[in-house]
Amino acid sequence: MSSLKYLSAYAPELQNQVKQMIEQQRLADFLLKKYPDTHDISNDKYLRAYVMALKNRYLKKSVPLSKIAYDSKIHVINNALGLHSYVSRIQGAKLKSKNEIRISAIFKKAPEAFLNMIVVHELAHLKEKEHNKAFYQLCQYMLPEYHQLEFEMRLYLTHLERNGALYS
Repeated sequence: MSSLKYLSAYAPELQNQVKQMIEQQRLADFLLKKYPDTHDISNDKYLRAYVMALKNRYLKKSVPLSKIAYDSKIHVINNALGLHSYVSRIQGAKLKSKNEIRISAIFKKAPEAFLNMIVVHELAHLKEKEHNKAFYQLCQYMLPEYHQLEFEMRLYLTHLERNGALYS
């Protein structure tokens, strides 16, 4: 059986449990039982409204976002589920900056909990650029079950890679 690349940072015991679920063909059942439905945030307009509602709730005074979009060019293989980019430009005598959030298009057809976790992750980068203790504390402030959702989202990605779409 090939390695579990999305779970490589987790304890070997946990990886073995996941391997057993895969061997016994129980991974899809586990995911569908816990997450029976997908969200209906299907385009960039709805995604922007969703992201801005979270931003306004938890990070009201943070920098503005100039673009929020699904991006089909983000490849999960490169460990990117979403991207937060910060671009600085000089216009005349002024330094202008833009903050953008792009979410991998594979999450158009996913449980809302996973989309929420990715959005929280990208929003946390508005305040904390690095994946440090403060970053993860901010993620947990916005989403207390952040770490559990990240793990289960990695299970979802494992299923997608091995078996294709979970939801039709």
